[in-house]
Amino acid sequence: MSSLITPGLVILDEDLGADRAGVIRRLAELVTASGRASDTEALFADAWARESKTDTGIPGGIAIPHCRSTAVLEPTLAMARPAPAVDFGASDGPADIIFFIAAPDGADQAHLVLLSKLARSLIKPEFVTALREASSAQAIVDLVDEALSDDPAPAAAPVTDSTPSASASTDDSSSAATRPILVAVTACPTGIAHTYMAADSLVAAAKRAGAELHVETQGSSSVTPLDPALIANAVAVIFAVDVDVRDKGRFAGKPVIQAPVKRGIDEPDKMVAEALAAADDPQARRVSGDGAAASTSTAANEHVGQKIKRWLLTGVSYMIPFVAGGGLLMALGFLLGGYQISDNAKDIILQNSLVNLPDGGLGTYLGAVAFAIGNASIGFLVPVLAGYIAYAIADRPGIAVGFTAGAVALLMNAGFLGGLVGGLLAGFIAWAIGRLQVPRWLRGLMPVVIIPLVGSIFASGLMVLVLGGPIALLMSGLNDWLSSLTGASAVVLGLILGIMMAADLGGPINKVAYSFAVAGLSAGTIANQAPWQIMAAVMAAGMVPPLALALATVIDKKLFSQAERENGKAAWLLGAAFISEGAIPFAAVDPLRVIPASIVGSALTGAIVMGTGVTSQAPHGGIFVFFAIGNLAMFIVAILAGTIVSGLLVVALKKWVRRRPVEGAEGAAASDSVVAGSAAPTAVPAAAR
Repeated sequence: MSSLITPGLVILDEDLGADRAGVIRRLAELVTASGRASDTEALFADAWARESKTDTGIPGGIAIPHCRSTAVLEPTLAMARPAPAVDFGASDGPADIIFFIAAPDGADQAHLVLLSKLARSLIKPEFVTALREASSAQAIVDLVDEALSDDPAPAAAPVTDSTPSASASTDDSSSAATRPILVAVTACPTGIAHTYMAADSLVAAAKRAGAELHVETQGSSSVTPLDPALIANAVAVIFAVDVDVRDKGRFAGKPVIQAPVKRGIDEPDKMVAEALAAADDPQARRVSGDGAAASTSTAANEHVGQKIKRWLLTGVSYMIPFVAGGGLLMALGFLLGGYQISDNAKDIILQNSLVNLPDGGLGTYLGAVAFAIGNASIGFLVPVLAGYIAYAIADRPGIAVGFTAGAVALLMNAGFLGGLVGGLLAGFIAWAIGRLQVPRWLRGLMPVVIIPLVGSIFASGLMVLVLGGPIALLMSGLNDWLSSLTGASAVVLGLILGIMMAADLGGPINKVAYSFAVAGLSAGTIANQAPWQIMAAVMAAGMVPPLALALATVIDKKLFSQAERENGKAAWLLGAAFISEGAIPFAAVDPLRVIPASIVGSALTGAIVMGTGVTSQAPHGGIFVFFAIGNLAMFIVAILAGTIVSGLLVVALKKWVRRRPVEGAEGAAASDSVVAGSAAPTAVPAAAR
């Protein structure tokens, strides 16, 4: 057990800066220096990818950045007690105790159990206090070894994988008989830390509320499913998860409270109270008949606008692979067979073969094949969009209803707008039918027969009889308007799209612009290239922020920390591949200078792309899908222009835009602050996290 951490993997009372990325990188360097990892950059990249999904700070001044990585050679713990504390996104402030958990991809079960056991120990006040009072690295190692060797506390017993129902043994049988029974599932993407901490927090909260809670931890350690008898007797279910719950059908019909796993750590008492209230509420949301609960990302306080955005983005996310594959194949078809290939691709395939090539030879034949396959993939876009919007609303029973509504939208020439409306309509109808109280003998038929049949009749019927025609007219008008955009109007649209792409670097505003471009991509043709121009503007503008920050670290290295300079090296590749999130490490440290500078450059790039008629038939890939870019030279010029402008602006702002020193404050601290009225450099916008 002592091999998990050594004194050389402990940092005590050092100033590690205000940037969480810098702290994670420093701990990754320790792991590599100890011979327990092969590549610091690969380990940091995996840890930062996990951190970017969900903040790892938890209440009590603690953070647990963690990851699985192929760079890790053996399971390892590294610990830092920074002074000052560093913000890791916890609701109650920065963290002064940071454990970095590095696990190999193929870590054995024994080590995974120990790593999860450490995470659970961090919710014990006495253990945390001892860590804060420890005077040496060896004292930290001894405390960790002791925590890993101790038997779990009674409160933790019900959530150990081997004894999922042991909570009842901690109380006398007479009181247990009168307590409501709850069951829960906790799970996070890595399955090492948050999964088990949420489980322990929920068990303790249930005990305080006078309830009996049994938790199934679907983590990295072996999973022992909840006893079916416990599920049958439970009054409600809690899903504290960031990934899909395995075998949801076991919980069908139970009132359900669902939220991200971190809420199970931050607000366990509220979740338990909500579950107990749902048990007494006949209108409470329930796990649907086929066992599929609502989206795992749904927060308990999600308002209507957030729900609609989530539903639409769910449909778009499932649609993107069809766009990516289909669009690139069609572009490849044009490259091999020429633009006229769209007129006769089907005839070429049916009348020719590899041993009977058409006029034009092998290139024409392969171009026809690529175009036909890509065109078939593109043909699924609207049904997939509608089907998975309906899925986001009504779960699996909504898929068939949504796909059918999407197919009808195609039939009515209603395009992607018809898919959006049809998906929403199908989802609501399927959800409403699923809420009906039906006899037990009919429940099994609801998701596979009743909902698809009745839902398709109503949703698709409304599309045919009422909505399809008007939406088709609207789509026709929209296409005509986009096709007519030239000169100043096209430049303004590119400017707006560029601003949106850089406003929050992969956040909601960025996703709205990207979704708009992707959803309309299938409407592009040789005669109507406006949707392809919009896609090119969005992709080029999204490439600028990481490239600009990479350039800025080269122009004036002294303005950036060592960690930022290392991030700058990676940002070259991320920007070239159209991964806007490559700029997030810089924006997290200095949002009020980095984001405005990025917006200016991205807006310029979007305007140039639209003004010069650059097109992209690919929804992603950046410069690596050059063969799908029309007017590639201007595409590159636009990106270079935006990159240079943003890079120079970042440098200028960091050099000269500062807050005047406040009388009585330390001059150095004041001079390093940003523009008056800004937040502290550690304040990270929600969208940038």
